[in-house]
Amino acid sequence: MASEAKRPIGLFRNLAAKIAAIPMILTALVVFLGGTLWTVTYSFTNSKLLPRADFVGFDQYERLWATERWQVSIENLMIYGLCSLVFSFIIGFVLAALMDQKIRFENTFRTIILYPFALSFIVTGLVWQWLLNPDLGIQNVIRSLGFTNFDFNPLYNPDIVIYGVLIAGLWQGTGLVMVLMLAGLRGIDGDIWKAARVDGIPMWKTYLFIVIPMMRPVFITTLVIIASGIVRLYDLIVAQTSGGPGISSEVPAKYVYDYMFQGQNLGQGFAASTMMLLAVAIVIIPWAMLEFGGKKRV
Repeated sequence: MASEAKRPIGLFRNLAAKIAAIPMILTALVVFLGGTLWTVTYSFTNSKLLPRADFVGFDQYERLWATERWQVSIENLMIYGLCSLVFSFIIGFVLAALMDQKIRFENTFRTIILYPFALSFIVTGLVWQWLLNPDLGIQNVIRSLGFTNFDFNPLYNPDIVIYGVLIAGLWQGTGLVMVLMLAGLRGIDGDIWKAARVDGIPMWKTYLFIVIPMMRPVFITTLVIIASGIVRLYDLIVAQTSGGPGISSEVPAKYVYDYMFQGQNLGQGFAASTMMLLAVAIVIIPWAMLEFGGKKRV
């Protein structure tokens, strides 16, 4: 028809939007991809205070994995990461399920639970450093009530110090998980709940076999958010323990920072950061292939 002009197809569709996205794409390529390649390349060098192209092969990686401090940091990250994922999902989902029952003062409770997420990790770490102080915090309060044998000082015990850090992390992050889960629950069609009640299906089975599978996108989003926070764990450690007692609460991000900016050993810091990147890639790439590499959904 004469009134219908030819519409742009293929590459020229939404041309204005694509042109507007060019600066963002170039920035991502230069800053992220370029910085990543630069870091990986110089991790094979003997760079100290300044980068230099003095390639030494895998020497930095051999030194890295032979260092007790790095081994401890990896162990701590695995413990913290696994516990954080499990408890964040369980506590967040339970709180969201309770909130979804249309309880009174829901907005007030939701605000109180979410409030810690508005605080920085430094503030959270300092607060829980005081709360877990045996002379000032929870232990002192309980003992003043007459329970003189009560012992609760995880930040001063090398064997369980990472769990003391975990308490602070869960306190801050669980509220966000609850809000994400609550948004997913509120998106479930009300007819599903009505049908389950009519069929006499217990509520726990409705959650387990119907609701949770329908919330898969929410769980994936939450997983990505929590995982990114776990890998970047640094502020909380510095505020609570500074890596102590000794090296018992070291984490990879602090190891990288200390070697790059305090130890003046860029090559070792680059090698450690490359291993962190590799760990993330091992998790993200298979998930992305399963999520987006299959047959296109109709």
